[in-house]
Amino acid sequence: MDFPEELKYSKEHLWVRIEGNKAVIGITDYAQHELGGITAVELPDAGYELEQDDSFGSIEARKTVADLYAPVSGLVLASNEEVQDAPELVNDDPYDGGWLVEVELSDKDELNLLMNVEDYQDYVAESE
Repeated sequence: MDFPEELKYSKEHLWVRIEGNKAVIGITDYAQHELGGITAVELPDAGYELEQDDSFGSIEARKTVADLYAPVSGLVLASNEEVQDAPELVNDDPYDGGWLVEVELSDKDELNLLMNVEDYQDYVAESE
């Protein structure tokens, strides 16, 4: 499984890529693998205010529907429309083409509550 080192990770298996005061959010390779073939993604529109740990959408696979929980708080700048039209992008390319939302961070200190790659790898190993 692939876990890029520059990302931060949440216990809900979402990743966060920091770009200045913005964050791009998606689900991890581990999560897409566990879910199986993704058939639908529901995301908020631009202008929606994310609150850390609150649900902001859902991801549907053949066997289940999972809520998406915000790893950080902030204003949604963009949702990935390509993923909503072709949800299998999340399976094919979870860290690039399969990103979910881009947000303007409202509290950078929240990033300290997320895991680095080593901590996330340990977390995944413990849950298997």
